[in-house]
Amino acid sequence: MSEQSGTFQRVLAITSVTAVAALAGYAVYFDHQRRNNPSFRKSLKRKLKKHAEEEKQEKERAKQLKLAQVGEYLSAELAKDPVSTDPAQRETVFTTNVELGEKLASVPGNELEAASKFYKALSVYPNPADLLGIYQRSVPEAVYEYIVLMIAIMPPVNVSTFLSGSAQGGPAAMAQAVSGNAEGKVGEIDE
Repeated sequence: MSEQSGTFQRVLAITSVTAVAALAGYAVYFDHQRRNNPSFRKSLKRKLKKHAEEEKQEKERAKQLKLAQVGEYLSAELAKDPVSTDPAQRETVFTTNVELGEKLASVPGNELEAASKFYKALSVYPNPADLLGIYQRSVPEAVYEYIVLMIAIMPPVNVSTFLSGSAQGGPAAMAQAVSGNAEGKVGEIDE
């Protein structure tokens, strides 16, 4: 029995040494080609550039898909439960939506639903810039990103008025801010 295990260990050791030697040989060959062969360098650059371009296109497709998903969800949500425009109910609408949004945001997987509640609260709030600043500091980043996307897709009246009054370009300025946020950069909207 010990003779078989000794033979097995020798075979395993020889196989391991051969694999390491082959890997080291390939690394030396690759490095030599990279340093001395211009066509090899060009082909490497082409492959890297092609890979980067494919990755960029995939990110753009994912971004467009996410925008479409958020837009459809927001349209369906607003059709099902429209935001009240009655001035007497603004405070009630605001508090109930913020409470629901906070509850939903605390449960993973409900980011889109939570964002829609925060969006509804924002649409009745008199000073949306202040509320967006509060959202940015207190709401999870994924939820905040959805809120900003919803504002870009379908800006509430009070946000549109705010943007056209203080930022040049109105909704275009918000779209520019959102395009920066969609890449992972979450920025505050200045007053």
